[in-house]
Amino acid sequence: MNRIKLTKEEKEIENALIRGEYAPIKGKELKKIEKTLKARKKNITMTIRVNSEDIEKIKIKAKKVGVKYQSYISEVIHQVAEV
Repeated sequence: MNRIKLTKEEKEIENALIRGEYAPIKGKELKKIEKTLKARKKNITMTIRVNSEDIEKIKIKAKKVGVKYQSYISEVIHQVAEV
C-alpha cells in the first residue's frame, strides 16, 4: 500500500493524535464550532472593482497572518456583517 507523504506539520499532528493529545469534542462546544464553520461557508461569488494600492496593502496584512488575501477579505466582510 502506498503511504501518503505528510508535511512536517501533518506529521506533528499525526504524532499528537497517536499520543492521545487531542480530545473528542461533544455537546455545546461541538455545536458552537459547527455554527462558526457554517457562518463562514462561502456560497456566493462577488466581483467588485477596488483600488490596486488597497489590495497590495491587504495582501501584506494577509501574509502577516498567514492566510490568502481572498480569505482575509472574506473574513473582514464577515466581521463587518456581524457588527
